[in-house]
Amino acid sequence: MTPEQERLLNEVKERMDKFESSNQYSFDRLVRFEDGKNIQTGRTTGTKFGTATDQKLSFHGVTPVVQAGAISSPAAEVGALKTAVDAIRVALTNNGTTG
Repeated sequence: MTPEQERLLNEVKERMDKFESSNQYSFDRLVRFEDGKNIQTGRTTGTKFGTATDQKLSFHGVTPVVQAGAISSPAAEVGALKTAVDAIRVALTNNGTTG
C-alpha cells in the first residue's frame, strides 16, 4: 500500500469512527430513500418529527410550515363547527397532508 493510499484509508477510518460513535446525525444535503425502503421506529417510547412547535415540516412537496395553532372545540352551533372544520382543513392543506 502506498503512503497516499494508507493516508486515505486512515482518513476514511477516522470519518467512519466519528459517524458510528455519534448519537446524532446532521445532513447538509438531500437524504434519499430508494423505492420500497421504509423507516422503522421503536415501539416503546415513540419517535418525533420536529421537537419544537416552531420547527417547519411539510409533506408532498409543499412549503414547510410551523405547527398549526390549537383549534378550539366548537360550541353546539353550526357556525362554530364550520369554523373548526375549516381550521383543520387549512392545517392539513398547509403541511401537504391534503391537496
